[in-house]
This record gives sequence, structure tokens and C-alpha cells, in this order.
Amino acid sequence: MAFTVSIEMNREIELAASYDEAFALLSDVPRSVSHFPKVDKLVDLGDNAYRWEMDKIGVDKYSIQTAYACKYHADKETGKVTWEPVKGEGNGLVRGSWTLTAVDDNTTRARFHTSAELTLPLPGLLKLAISPVVKHEFNGLVDTYMNNLKKAF
Repeated sequence: MAFTVSIEMNREIELAASYDEAFALLSDVPRSVSHFPKVDKLVDLGDNAYRWEMDKIGVDKYSIQTAYACKYHADKETGKVTWEPVKGEGNGLVRGSWTLTAVDDNTTRARFHTSAELTLPLPGLLKLAISPVVKHEFNGLVDTYMNNLKKAF
């Protein structure tokens, strides 16, 4: 048995970086992911697609590992970095975007949006107990990522 947890989140941060510097970091997937916590492996699938394999969480038979793949597209003129799920890779479907706006020469506003559907290989009756924990963990990871990005500049 398995169940799916849906997550949607939006964040906005200001980076102490020029638009060009911020775009260079966020559009370079391996470089950007290096600031994301608890990534076990980032696998290059070619054609700007990557599989994220996260650290395992849990205990014994209730240990799970989230893995998903996304294809990335960067458009510097519009200030967007987008990602779409690669089906058939892992147990999650994740899509989202960064939207960048120059505030001034040394500050860039970065809006982050993502939605995820994670299928967890656990008994369905655990869904009510586990779903909030998974959402909390995912939010915590993204918050740490945002803080790490701010520190990078």
C-alpha cells in the first residue's frame, strides 16, 4: 500500500546580489542544489534533467527515501527558472519556478513556487499521522535552502 502527500509552497527572498549573479546561481541546477539540505545524490539525466535522491528518513521498515526528477528551463530575459516533473523517475512529481526581479544593482528579489506530489510506500492508515510530518519536513528543507541561498551572497 501507498498514499500520496500533496505539498504547495511559495516563498520570497531578497538576495544581496545583482540580477546576473542571482540568475547565474539559480539557473545552474547543481550549484543551486548544493545549497539544498539533505540531498543524498543529484543525478544528471542529460538534457538539463536531474534526479534528486534525498536522504532517507524514518526508522527501520518505516524508513523512506524521496526521489524525483525534473527537467529545468531557464529564461534570463523573463527572469524565470522553471522545472517540470520527469515521469517514471522516483516516487514524486515536482514542478515549480523561480521568478527573479532586480530591486537595484546589488539586490534581487527571488520568488519561489513549488508543488509536489510524493507517493509514500506506507500503509494508508498512517496517512493522517505522516502527512503533516512530511509537509513540515519539506517546509523546513525549503526554509533552510532559502537561508543558505541568502548566505551564499
